[in-house]
Amino acid sequence: MTEAASGKSRLPLHWKMLIGFMLGLVLGLIVHGTVGADAQWVRHVTSVTQPAGTIFLRLIFMLVLPLLFSALVCGISEMGDVRALGRIGWKTLGYTILASGLAVVLGLVLVNLFKPGAGTDPVVARQMLDAGAERAQAIISKGKAAPGGADMLLSIVPANVVSAAANDQIMGVMFFALMIGVGVVLTRSEKTAVFRNAVEGLFEISMTLITLVIRLAPYAVFCFMFNLATLFGWDLLLRLGAYVGVVVLALAIHMFVVYSALLKWAGWSPLRWFGAVREVMVLSFSTASSNATLPTSLRVAEENLHLPSKVSRFVLTVGATANQNGTALFEGVTVLFLAQFFGVELSLTQQVTVMLVCILGGIGTAGVPAGSLPVVALICGMVGVPPEGIGIILGVDRFLDMCRTTLNTTGDLVLATLVSRGEQDAPDPDAINA
Repeated sequence: MTEAASGKSRLPLHWKMLIGFMLGLVLGLIVHGTVGADAQWVRHVTSVTQPAGTIFLRLIFMLVLPLLFSALVCGISEMGDVRALGRIGWKTLGYTILASGLAVVLGLVLVNLFKPGAGTDPVVARQMLDAGAERAQAIISKGKAAPGGADMLLSIVPANVVSAAANDQIMGVMFFALMIGVGVVLTRSEKTAVFRNAVEGLFEISMTLITLVIRLAPYAVFCFMFNLATLFGWDLLLRLGAYVGVVVLALAIHMFVVYSALLKWAGWSPLRWFGAVREVMVLSFSTASSNATLPTSLRVAEENLHLPSKVSRFVLTVGATANQNGTALFEGVTVLFLAQFFGVELSLTQQVTVMLVCILGGIGTAGVPAGSLPVVALICGMVGVPPEGIGIILGVDRFLDMCRTTLNTTGDLVLATLVSRGEQDAPDPDAINA
């Protein structure tokens, strides 16, 4: 239970986070205007806010793994039989592919229409490449080290689940939780009932601890925005303006047009639905992490949207890694932008290939800040675009990461809402819309 929900505070948590966001942004811009881009001064100014924000994220990530495992096992075990799991699983997969496909197509259409990478000043381009060269090389190396093709599929099945958890291989941990959940459904005995109660206890403990940590979110949001504005100033929004504009436009259309149409089809009022999930949107925009936002998404799904827990726990835990519409869209736009930037002509077949790989990349991308950049470097190499080009976008990636993460987490809740449609204990949209 949050502070707002318990009545201890009159101001809802999402308003506190918004206030922290605005204060951090304004003070950061003031500091940037005072000390400029002097690296030494920036380090001094952010010496407190940077560690504070990092501690908040580490607290969340520390608790996300037990939460993810217990929520997925509980969600599957609550279905009662394997047929229900199959039905909900196939619905989740179908809607995920549909939403991600629409997102990537939308992004590719807009980047071909506006051509943000064409006609870039070569001198400015070289400065951008030099500024991000060191970090770009590290990202490229990480992308090359990531498994691809059959190896990527094999990596989903962990040889050692403890090792997978230690190395942040979320898909491997989720597969293990899926198998345990199926085992609980198939094995009906007093002992498995005890185990299920223990896992539900772990879920409740994880939610309680994370709720305590989430109370720090307004202060963490202030730190994140203060750091960003201090480092980049107005360049955060102005640098590479055309590219940023196309990405944000595509994300906004997918958020408010595509999602609204899907919600309307499911019988929901988009205006009331978005009002119910605004806390998730503010937190995901601030942290730029789907995994860090997962606890809040689970609570909002059950308390505000009244979705069946068996659906919300399954869909949201899977969706935090597998349903990343914003990431898929961003990857497609970025690859085509860099192709235009370097004058690389991509055929229709190559663009379709980019689209398909982006959908798969969105499924396998880690739900952490900047998790999609190694995938972008990998796709660039596949279609003949210089991977080091990602150094150009590093200056604005943090802002875009915040935007696409907001679409990702909102999309997870849309997905859970759609999958709940037709289930026996699904909420009545008319009652909630009223």
